[in-house]
Amino acid sequence: MHSGLARTTGAVILTLALAGCTAAATASQKNTIVVGVKADQPGLGLLERGGHKGFEVDVGTYVAKRLGATRVTFKTVTSEDRERLLDAGTVDLVLASYSITAERATKVTFGGPYYVAHQDIMVRKGEQGIRSARDLAGRRMCQASGSVSSQRVTRGLGIATKPVPSPSYSECFKKLLAGEVDAVSTGDLVLAGFAARARDRVRITNSPFTEERYGVGLRKGDIESCERVNKAITQMYQDGTASHLLRKWFGAAGLQLTESVPEFEGCS
Repeated sequence: MHSGLARTTGAVILTLALAGCTAAATASQKNTIVVGVKADQPGLGLLERGGHKGFEVDVGTYVAKRLGATRVTFKTVTSEDRERLLDAGTVDLVLASYSITAERATKVTFGGPYYVAHQDIMVRKGEQGIRSARDLAGRRMCQASGSVSSQRVTRGLGIATKPVPSPSYSECFKKLLAGEVDAVSTGDLVLAGFAARARDRVRITNSPFTEERYGVGLRKGDIESCERVNKAITQMYQDGTASHLLRKWFGAAGLQLTESVPEFEGCS
């Protein structure tokens, strides 16, 4: 009797464990896929008039549908809460200027990248003293919470700036316009979206110095969905959708857009 009870209990535990793993691991098995996007980055992800719109919103929709979703919804994420929301299952995919880094890859599984941006610098229109990353030495540079872009300047290039903390790049943009910082440095697609809103007041220096490989964040270990995400991104570039969306959202910014399939990181 005790032996039978033990076998039954063990079977129940194993069944629950397997069920838990299945539920936690596969975004691609869901009919409704929740995509985490930014709400304050024009051109990439902006919440306006009750809905999200932008390049990453459109790419997220394309990818989610290729994963088999019959319904795609969006949830606002920030640079600080992306990993937490993925881990909790609140969102299934994250497309939010989410640069792939070795440290982040220990917490989430990355599909893609779906685009390789280049870090650049945005300054006020009349600023002539900043033409490249080296000119940021001793200058007030906005440091957006949760972003690694400022570290690429200070640690990666060894340039000593005067960091000005800010909760987001939208606040950095406001600080730049108000004269509270001298420069904002991050991926050129992010900068282009903001610059399009105030072309007569800011300019991008067009002096790229690093790459920002924007990946699709998935819950750690969701390898099956990651591989399907990569197939979807490949198809998106091959069928012309990627070119159309890049030109739609950034064609007027004057950036040299890359319209070929990025080299994938590999799912792990």
